[in-house]
Amino acid sequence: MAKKILLIEDDQTLIQMLSDLLCAEGYVVDTALDGETGWEKARNGVYDLIVLDIMLPGGLDGVSLCRMIRKNNKDYVPIFMLTARGTVNDQILGLESGADKYIVKPPKLGVFLADVRAELRRPSLGQSQKQDELVAGDLHIDLAGRRVFKAGAEVKLSNKAYTLLTVFMRNEGAVLSRDFLIANVWGDDYLIAESDKRTVDVHIRWLREKIEDNPSKPTRIGTVRGVGYRFEG
Repeated sequence: MAKKILLIEDDQTLIQMLSDLLCAEGYVVDTALDGETGWEKARNGVYDLIVLDIMLPGGLDGVSLCRMIRKNNKDYVPIFMLTARGTVNDQILGLESGADKYIVKPPKLGVFLADVRAELRRPSLGQSQKQDELVAGDLHIDLAGRRVFKAGAEVKLSNKAYTLLTVFMRNEGAVLSRDFLIANVWGDDYLIAESDKRTVDVHIRWLREKIEDNPSKPTRIGTVRGVGYRFEG
């Protein structure tokens, strides 16, 4: 059965372009031009992916809509935020509201399509995992409360470490490059020199101190030499 995607975007030219692109790939596409219509469709329909803009006309913006979908939908559905607002703080806000990926306009269509394919290839989280939490072994993230627990005890993390952990847990088992982590934690507009990419390594070392039983011999966040890191759960 073809995967079904909901696009919520007020730019009619862009929404038509993305709709044509996805339909050509065999996906079934539904669209909404404002937050209220998008919420009605998201609440009553069944979708495999939702792509939504932050700046929407009317009284319901994309961040609020994302939170409502996460809180009210019975089944977990991946959400991509597509927006012209590309600052690091905007991207962190988007991820923390429950989005799985943050894409800055104008999207590179080839990369966008690759992201959609990759997301829709992932196994469904199913109904056993709540929509407002991430769970891996004895690690538990309460997304609504923005709290992290390890074996039932709360773990205090910095903003960057928290966002880094959510990215890892949403991509469990996948090898993530430093460039990917920079784009998804610090933001695509965060310019960082090659020699300064050790910033990622430093934050991962701090994160390991918080979540690993033995940080000097990590079992949760493994290093893949010459490539990046992999979260093992």
